[in-house]
Amino acid sequence: MSKKFKVGDKVSWNSEAGRVSGTIIQVHTANFNYKGYTHHATEADPQYEIKSDKSDHIAAHKGSALTKKK
Repeated sequence: MSKKFKVGDKVSWNSEAGRVSGTIIQVHTANFNYKGYTHHATEADPQYEIKSDKSDHIAAHKGSALTKKK
């Protein structure tokens, strides 16, 4: 089971470009389509949409890929 976060939490994650940070804007608890791909999510293992702090980019990740920032 992955870590749980909520809308408004500041988080960071690893990307191809290095460490990225952003704010959670939505929590998905059911499968959803994003950028032409089905992301799998459940109540027990949700996925999060995160808006990057440095750009308008939106990313979708499971909680296991995220670290909460202080």
